[in-house]
Amino acid sequence: MPAPIRLRELIRTIRTARTQAEEREMIQKECAAIRSSFREEDNTYRCRNVAKLLYMHMLGYPAHFGQLECLKLIASQKFTDKRIGYLGAMLLLDERQDVHLLMTNCIKNDLNHSTQYVQGLALCTLGCMGSSEMCRDLAGEVEKLLKTSNSYLRKKAALCAVHVIRKVPELMEMFLPATKNLLSEKNHGVLHTSVVLLTEMCERSPDMLAHFRKLVPQLVRILKNLIMSGYSPEHDVSGISDPFLQVRILRLLRILGKNDDDSSEAMNDILAQVATNTETSKNVGNAILYETVLTIMDIKSESGLRVLAINILGRFLLNNDKNIRYVALTSLLKTVQTDHNAVQRHRSTIVDCLKDLDVSIKRRAMELSFALVNGNNIRGMMKELLYFLDSCDPEFKADCASGVFLAAEKYAPSKRWHIDTIMRVLTTAGSYVRDDSVPNLIQLITNSVEMHAYTVQRLYKALLDDISQQPLVQVASWCIGEYGDLLVSGQCEEEEPIQVTEDEVLDVLEGLLVSNLSTPVTRGYSLTAIMKLSTRFSSVNRIKKVVSIYGSSIDVELQQRAVEYNALFKKYDHMRPALLERMPIMEKTASNGPTEIVQTNGETEPSTVEAKHPPPVTQPTNQANDLLDLLGGNDVVPVIQTTIPTKPASAGGELLDLLGDLSLSGGPAPAPAPSVPTSQPPFLLDGLTSQPLFNDIAAAGIPSMTAYNKNGLKIDFTFERANPNPNIAVITIHATNSTEAEMTDFVFQAAVPKTFQLQLLSPSSNVVPALNQGTVTQVIRVLNPQKQQLRMRIKLTYTHKGSAVQDLAEVNNFPPQSWQ
Repeated sequence: MPAPIRLRELIRTIRTARTQAEEREMIQKECAAIRSSFREEDNTYRCRNVAKLLYMHMLGYPAHFGQLECLKLIASQKFTDKRIGYLGAMLLLDERQDVHLLMTNCIKNDLNHSTQYVQGLALCTLGCMGSSEMCRDLAGEVEKLLKTSNSYLRKKAALCAVHVIRKVPELMEMFLPATKNLLSEKNHGVLHTSVVLLTEMCERSPDMLAHFRKLVPQLVRILKNLIMSGYSPEHDVSGISDPFLQVRILRLLRILGKNDDDSSEAMNDILAQVATNTETSKNVGNAILYETVLTIMDIKSESGLRVLAINILGRFLLNNDKNIRYVALTSLLKTVQTDHNAVQRHRSTIVDCLKDLDVSIKRRAMELSFALVNGNNIRGMMKELLYFLDSCDPEFKADCASGVFLAAEKYAPSKRWHIDTIMRVLTTAGSYVRDDSVPNLIQLITNSVEMHAYTVQRLYKALLDDISQQPLVQVASWCIGEYGDLLVSGQCEEEEPIQVTEDEVLDVLEGLLVSNLSTPVTRGYSLTAIMKLSTRFSSVNRIKKVVSIYGSSIDVELQQRAVEYNALFKKYDHMRPALLERMPIMEKTASNGPTEIVQTNGETEPSTVEAKHPPPVTQPTNQANDLLDLLGGNDVVPVIQTTIPTKPASAGGELLDLLGDLSLSGGPAPAPAPSVPTSQPPFLLDGLTSQPLFNDIAAAGIPSMTAYNKNGLKIDFTFERANPNPNIAVITIHATNSTEAEMTDFVFQAAVPKTFQLQLLSPSSNVVPALNQGTVTQVIRVLNPQKQQLRMRIKLTYTHKGSAVQDLAEVNNFPPQSWQ
């Protein structure tokens, strides 16, 4: 049989192929020749054939038929055969295939070989693809080689020990004595691998971490020698002595110093030295500085050292390299909560990054800018962020608008500034804002009584300029319907009033009804606004005509509104002024919680139960049934989601028996417990009178609790007692989100045993803001007439980073005061 072609010739031939099909044909032809050679047990050219097979494997062609040939090469006495055999084993074999166990004995023999290079090949292979069985069998040989005086073998043995520990963590203690001596080695290769081994052991075992903390002074000495040593051509990289070893030592110090005062104190000086002496003109120096900053931030370092670290990140923001700027912004975002004032010093540089062309840098800069907003810089920061909102790409507008809304709500210096800011967002990015922005702005405008004339005038002007931004048009329509009389009368004191007639206002609203840009929701707002103006304007006949036209609209929602409004004109005209009077003040902060004093725009105001009428949440049958058997058996009562209707105190009787007919089996509802007095209806909203709904939390003395904490979502429960019925426990949930992305479509559901009755009110929002920048609250009322221990199953659904998340949890550790 002729000698097979060499590897170099095969590569040259394959590269001449002009098409994929031609290349496949060449590979198939060569594979056939290699198979024939393997079948004939040709020992002369086995090494060459396996080498060619490995090249084909690298090109993506199947080469599994060469696995046993690799084992034959490993068993050979020739070094060249062993080298190709071990290389083939690392590429073609892994622990999922039983064939690899056949080489265990060969590796054991080669680990005890007289030639260091053969030992090195065996160590490399074991460290690359050794299974847990092989690691157990060969750990003793690896530990022996760790103690040898040969630095070439010690560095390979250290890396092999890392693999052994990952596969079989219980063998860690075997390497403990040998590991201590490795740090006294002068060879940088051995030092580097020993630091890697120490890091692995500390990360996997708290006991090892505590044991190796005594090595901190020795690591500090090694790092100091690296910094102070002169030029060494063997280790020098861009003027810095062995930066790879420096980075590894800094990472190990970060692990050893975390949550340990003594270790942190021992490394403070050397970290300051590295931070001040490292050259920053080259990327190598920046890499070391970045690791130094991470170490300073993770350990219990001094405040001056933390400021130095943040100043280094500030210098990174001025670097021309985009990767360095991105890394700096990401690191500052992580530290802004703990070192807010130090990061504030670099605010102007961070804001400049909003103008960067790189979208990743812009996004990080935007997130960090919102994290830096506080009551002192709100005006300046909002000016920059609104300018960014004007010019940014569409994918940024939604997040930026949400951030502006949250910051304005939290830190607004005045109500006028708050209203102006939100209107600016609506005019520039109205199509991108979240769904809850419209009711939030309406609530804000309603509560700012002194700003009504100014607001309706501004919105009317905005409506004349642009009707394409639907959220803006909806808010403007609502305000014109509520305060159209103020617009026509020209009572605005904050700016020069405009002269508008009733017909001009109605022309604008009618134009919205027929505009192709208007959505069905917007048309509903416009029609309702026109109807409200029938009690504020004198043009009642024109309004009647417009309303009657839409009684035959193809839009069912619009048609229903028009028919009902027509009925008001014809049958209930005497009730129309009362029904269409101005909305009362609404407080979002207490829409489903107790009355309390809240801070709004720098002014303290008492919050009351929200008077807004959100649409009731309809719970589909199949969704409610998801919670039926959560607690097991048939003793579960599902939740009813409802809203708080705004009715006079005398209407309390109409709110009774909310849950009376609720039964999972479809039969009649269980009779109320005899312990409930007959003079009081045993339902969740009983006793709804002019008295306060809830007792003060502090007076109740019921401790709060954490019901759920997973994947960045935290649910806390606070408790109150309903007044006057002590059998009702009022639980307020507080949902916060510590991740970097907001959680949307948030739904909280609950189920309790049948001996209880449960009512779940509407949430304050369906979006949980990122980075704990806001809280979603929701009230649960539980009737417990028999004073039994409270048990609850909760179901959470939300969307996070584009993925739908659903989770169930059981809550059994309620404080006794909440149910006794």
